[in-house]
Amino acid sequence: MLDFRPDEEQKMLTDTIARFARERVRQVYRDAEEEGEIPEGILRAGWEIGLLPTAIPEAYGGLGEYSVVTGVLALEELAWGDLAVTLNVMTPNLVAVPVMLCGTDAQKAQYLPPFCDEAAPPVTAALIEPVIQFNPYKLKTTAVRDGDSYVLNGAKTFVPLADVAEVILVYASEEGQTQAFLVPAGTPGLTVDKRDKLMGVKALSTNLVTLADCRVPAENKLGGEAGIDFPLLLNHSRVALGAMAVGVARAGLEYARDYAKQRVQFGEPIAHRQSIAFMLADMATEIDEARLLVWEAAWLLDQGQNVTREATIMKQQVDRVVMQVADRAVQVLGGYGYIREYPVELWLRNARGFVSFDGLAII
Repeated sequence: MLDFRPDEEQKMLTDTIARFARERVRQVYRDAEEEGEIPEGILRAGWEIGLLPTAIPEAYGGLGEYSVVTGVLALEELAWGDLAVTLNVMTPNLVAVPVMLCGTDAQKAQYLPPFCDEAAPPVTAALIEPVIQFNPYKLKTTAVRDGDSYVLNGAKTFVPLADVAEVILVYASEEGQTQAFLVPAGTPGLTVDKRDKLMGVKALSTNLVTLADCRVPAENKLGGEAGIDFPLLLNHSRVALGAMAVGVARAGLEYARDYAKQRVQFGEPIAHRQSIAFMLADMATEIDEARLLVWEAAWLLDQGQNVTREATIMKQQVDRVVMQVADRAVQVLGGYGYIREYPVELWLRNARGFVSFDGLAII
């Protein structure tokens, strides 16, 4: 018999994050969206929960308790609070997890210990490119071997916190295969352009990054000569994004449900109307289905299995569900749903981004 109940440690973690999301994140997320900046205290508190240091192997200063299932449980709760805060807090994972999964022993020894410090190291990763029909398996950014170096050329967009990053993990095509390269800030040819003006997650700073004959040592290729298992990393990213999407969808459902119970028209709450009640029921059903798909892919990853099929199906379904649920939440509120005073319009804008967020999160 299958048992979907979290164990005691997972329950303690999710309760802690849920409380943090409710009592801290929900108090500032709207102002952060309007001002385009998240309070430093929120980010510091999010890091201090210790999701990433807990996952780092003991040999590098962590607790060695890496679990994708635990990660998705945590991310759903955090994204329920706010997606921009979640993506910001989880940005260090964009380097730590690929190094942990695919790095050489030397790369792990060099890069993993700082992720166990009191403050998060300023790092990020660059996968998405400013092209039509972006395909992570067919990147336009190239890496060409030249002696004991690699020369990188191309452009990346949606690179989170690139303007303050000391290291950027750049994904590039090497002889048709997607590989990753650790590029230190200040490397000649690496340029961090102006901040993106995004439709949603406006509290998350992302930038356009260009590489023009950017040369890095050959040992900066993640995984060394063998390179990376890119499908594995992409699956880990899609599972993380799926969990976040479920969190955003759940936020929309709960707000719309509570509003419908309180909003009285013609002498009764609108939740008593069959059209509204059925819509809320459909939203709840679809979220539960999406969550189970995320959990399945996460569990299979923990078992060391190839989940490309499951992760692809899950991602397409969850992307559809989060958009549909967020849109229906706006519908439940009627005209109020389009007013910025209410959060559902923000969740709709954030939900629209998930189809474009490959590589923006990883667990």
